[in-house]
Amino acid sequence: QVQLRESGGGLVQAGGSLTLSCAASGRTFSSYTMGWFRQVPGKERKFVAAINNSGANTYYQDSVKGRFTISRDNANNTVDLQMNSLKPEDTAAYYCAAARRQSALQWYDYDYWGQGTQVTVSS
Repeated sequence: QVQLRESGGGLVQAGGSLTLSCAASGRTFSSYTMGWFRQVPGKERKFVAAINNSGANTYYQDSVKGRFTISRDNANNTVDLQMNSLKPEDTAAYYCAAARRQSALQWYDYDYWGQGTQVTVSS
């Protein structure tokens, strides 16, 4: 069982930056692929970024490549999403998720989810 809690969301102007953090409970954090997803009301949850269990491999949605960076600290059971050059279209609820499988790029690959944190980018 893994419990996830996101923090760091908020309101930011276009072009600004935010860092989302996800704190995980449990002693097996380093065995999970970790991902970030986002969702706007009325639309499906979409993949943003993922990082494998060791942190050696990262994956990004095309629209965030070069602007977002996912990282993890297995010693402290955390995963971060650094978001730069934010755009209004990045506005969404952002969710942290954990997957047992190593290749996890779809929401249905993930086993545990946080409650989400809202990011609002004003134009």
